[in-house]
Amino acid sequence: MTSKTTASLMAIRVACAAFAITGTALAQTADTPPAQAGAGAAAAVSGDAQQQQPAAGAPAEAEEAPAVAEADGKLVLPNGQDITPDHMENGRWYTAEDIPTFKIAEDGTVDWATFSGYRRYSAECHVCHGPDGEGSTYAPALKKSVLTLGYYDFLEIAASGKQEVNVAANLVMPAFGTNKNVWCYIDDIYAYLLARGLEELPRGRPAKREDKSDEFVAQEDSCMSG
Repeated sequence: MTSKTTASLMAIRVACAAFAITGTALAQTADTPPAQAGAGAAAAVSGDAQQQQPAAGAPAEAEEAPAVAEADGKLVLPNGQDITPDHMENGRWYTAEDIPTFKIAEDGTVDWATFSGYRRYSAECHVCHGPDGEGSTYAPALKKSVLTLGYYDFLEIAASGKQEVNVAANLVMPAFGTNKNVWCYIDDIYAYLLARGLEELPRGRPAKREDKSDEFVAQEDSCMSG
């Protein structure tokens, strides 16, 4: 696995410190994808870090709607995004609309790109967002955020970062668009978080995985050396 550069580590530590002070994460509503989407990054996405507790005697909240619905044989997220695997490109699975997704066999074997996403998330993202996409006191659980945040919004925050200052907090998310250790693997990280959010993958290192394909190697080498 590629070692993180000193600059990357410092950026992560600064981001974590900011999140620790504010106790919350960025809200993001941008709809425009970055210029070079589909290459790799750790993203902090929308969501309040603290949940309000219901008052005593208040009625219990209604059960959450299913995270994914089946429509015409397709798997659809609450945000309307189809995540059904349709075709493979550069060793990665994509939907019919070229959105990265995961594919897990009945015996639990994970496609290589999703396994790669686990490795990259664990190396680059867990410092702020906690192991396995579970969230932390610094930042929200990305495994939940990806179920409602669109893919291109996810990329926008990852590539450009965001800062929002108001009377309540100073919200900071650094940009990772120039960090190849994460930006070359954005689709892998996203697919991994989808699988975690839908609980198709348990916590920890996937027990079974496919082999890395020649196509994946070629694209990876091209991105890292480009």
